[in-house]
Amino acid sequence: MPSKYTPELKQRAIELVLHAQASPDTARGAITRVAGELGLSKETLRVWVRTHKQSGTDTPAESVGLEAENRRLRAELAEAKRANDILKKASAFFAAELDRPQK
Repeated sequence: MPSKYTPELKQRAIELVLHAQASPDTARGAITRVAGELGLSKETLRVWVRTHKQSGTDTPAESVGLEAENRRLRAELAEAKRANDILKKASAFFAAELDRPQK
């Protein structure tokens, strides 16, 4: 028996559910809500999502989370480099002060 739903619809429905589940505000009842909006059975959608999660493929929410984490870490690294540069200059300044003869 041929599939009733297109692969594009399945993928989009899975993405919508995973995106909704990624946010604590919209996680509760995500499958039921998305299934109702798309005219799908909630059990069918639940099986699709469970199969997708078990397949181990990256979810859109995970990739967005990784990108945000990457941006945060890059900003933190840049700040640490700036602080390190300031500390190097300060130590050179104070070392020069110590080497200068006192009056």
